[in-house]
Amino acid sequence: MGEIIAVCISAKRGERKKDIGEGILLKDSGLERDGHSGFAHRQVSLLAIESIEKMRAKGLDVGPGDFAENLTTRGIDLVHLPIGTRLQAGPEAILRVTQIGKECHDRCAIYAQAGDCVMPREGIFAEVLKGGKISSGDRLQVRPNYRFATITVSDKGAAGEREDRSGPLLSELLQPWGDLAHSVIIPDERAALVAELRRMVVDGTDAVFTSGGTGLSPHDITPEATLEVVERLVPGLAEAMRRESFSATPRAMLSRAVAGISGQTLIVNLPGSPRAVRECFAVLEPVLDHALETLTGRGGECGAE
Repeated sequence: MGEIIAVCISAKRGERKKDIGEGILLKDSGLERDGHSGFAHRQVSLLAIESIEKMRAKGLDVGPGDFAENLTTRGIDLVHLPIGTRLQAGPEAILRVTQIGKECHDRCAIYAQAGDCVMPREGIFAEVLKGGKISSGDRLQVRPNYRFATITVSDKGAAGEREDRSGPLLSELLQPWGDLAHSVIIPDERAALVAELRRMVVDGTDAVFTSGGTGLSPHDITPEATLEVVERLVPGLAEAMRRESFSATPRAMLSRAVAGISGQTLIVNLPGSPRAVRECFAVLEPVLDHALETLTGRGGECGAE
């Protein structure tokens, strides 16, 4: 477990930054009002105070922001984090490490003074997967990285007669928690869905989200296929999604979606439309962390170890 000790911005790239104490991380962009915001995969830069102290030992009067980092941290060995590591910054924001160090084409003033600079070796860069407010003193911690799968159940989608929008949407919504290991479109065939679900369970996927096939049509076989695979039900998830959806439309009571566990894999049925997928995922979001941590036993990981 680490912490953020400074939140720094500058109007232009390459300038020393000023600690403003708090800020807002914007999804797919960076730190609000910072000159580096929106800069490809290098949206946010991080440097540890432990690295800055190495330069102080060389006689330089430097501190947070002087190396043009956005977040100055303490307690996490940033430079040894693998690419792809997810970091929770403050209560909400999620970052994904995209680059360790950088090549400096122009020597900065710090290098001119000391003949060295830690930022190219020990600074790291990240993209913002989920935005939120951050402040000095907030926790910075490494999050578990889960493997997900999505299955769109649709005859027309499998035949190429309808664009699958629910699968890509789910992939985007799941980014703060992990990576998409599998994404498939299959027809409304029970045996095919059972086989696909079992394949993903055997592969060690942490959670599988299906989309479509939960209604009353004779072709809607997703719940039956799911029940054939799961060993334990998690009825509260499906009940909560139906309750929330019912506030938008009474047709929600016709959903037969189920949720359950096979081995250590969570399987959740979601509706077929992108709008309904987004609404139902918002219901799951507050409990997804705890559900996955409990099921996989990967809660409490810390980058300080």
